[in-house]
Amino acid sequence: MSLAGLRVLDLSRVLAGPWASQILGDLGADIIKIEHPEKGDDTRSWGPPNLRPAPGDRTDDPPSAYYLSCNRNKRSLAIDIAKPEGAALVRRLARSCDVVLENFKVGGLSRYGLDYESLKRENPALVYCSITGFGQTGPYAPRGGYDFLIQGMSGLMSVTGQPEGTPGSEPLKVGVPVSDLFTGLYATIAVLAALRHRDRTGEGQHIDCALLDTQVAVLANQGMNWLVGGQVPKRLGNGHPNVVPYRCFATADGHIIVAVGNDGQFRALCRLLDREDLLADERFASNPGRQAHRAELEATLADSMARWTSADLIEALSGGGVPAGPINRIDQVFDDPQVVARGLVHRLETPGGTPVPIVGFPARLSRTPACYRRVPPRLGEQTDEVLSDLLDLTENELEELRAGGVIGTAGRS
Repeated sequence: MSLAGLRVLDLSRVLAGPWASQILGDLGADIIKIEHPEKGDDTRSWGPPNLRPAPGDRTDDPPSAYYLSCNRNKRSLAIDIAKPEGAALVRRLARSCDVVLENFKVGGLSRYGLDYESLKRENPALVYCSITGFGQTGPYAPRGGYDFLIQGMSGLMSVTGQPEGTPGSEPLKVGVPVSDLFTGLYATIAVLAALRHRDRTGEGQHIDCALLDTQVAVLANQGMNWLVGGQVPKRLGNGHPNVVPYRCFATADGHIIVAVGNDGQFRALCRLLDREDLLADERFASNPGRQAHRAELEATLADSMARWTSADLIEALSGGGVPAGPINRIDQVFDDPQVVARGLVHRLETPGGTPVPIVGFPARLSRTPACYRRVPPRLGEQTDEVLSDLLDLTENELEELRAGGVIGTAGRS
């Protein structure tokens, strides 16, 4: 495991931070997840659906599917950092950690002495990553930020949805919380870069990750269409802003996606559809012309494709070198032979024998592959284990902390 020996103190909740720590955990890092003894991570209760326990396993507070999606390979400690004794425990843990991840509001951890400036005094090599909606600076810094808000503010929703004036036309969010997920990915990249610097110099640093910054960065070609060309991108439904034809088309029994990325693929498409007449039309010879005459060309192609069944057309196009594919439901995705062949779904098991399916780390490392060692933990499940191992606390000390409400009962929920 490439990150074996690395220890991460995870003070984050919900998605962006837990997504980052799960990636680090998949690659071998020891993730210590700090949760409130009573409430835990918000997503624990974001069900249904919830995990259905096997006969004989515990049935109290089964975790939500949402929580299970981003919390494997972690150890959960139930500690109330609002109590001075709880904050002191976390500070002590931070001394032996390489990375801290947190997503509190700007300045929210300083009152507990858990901000970067406080922790780096005792651990100068610490890499400390803060994830917020708007970053540590700027006029919006004090605001809370959620994925839906960021999808709107970043411009993403302005280019997502049906074109203005067509049925169902309104700005739409993406069907998964991409602003959170992208930020988790960028946070992971930044942490690994900071660790590389630390390994060379011994110097830690503070990483400031913002959902808004991330989502603006991943506007990618749409952002550059404005910055370079002065074009304000609009909603195009399933159409591509730069490439034509590159969209969803109706068939005799459903819909498929046709993604023509170059002139050669367009010529192959026309031949397969028996539409050589389109090849003789100079308007369609290159992508700029096809883009300028998008409506006419796509209407003509749509008429030709509507005569085919989806399966036959996908087979013909794929065999002829034209990228094409189905629009799968989620259940169909996990039955797709390519997804099955790639082994993306793994099965773990709780101590009580309940199967826990997970979608694994998608990159395949030939020498240090991802490893799935722990099911997403119950709230506080490893509290005693970690505090006794890392801080040498005795059973009597743990009981005193528990009696004072500083730590929770291990594995309560």
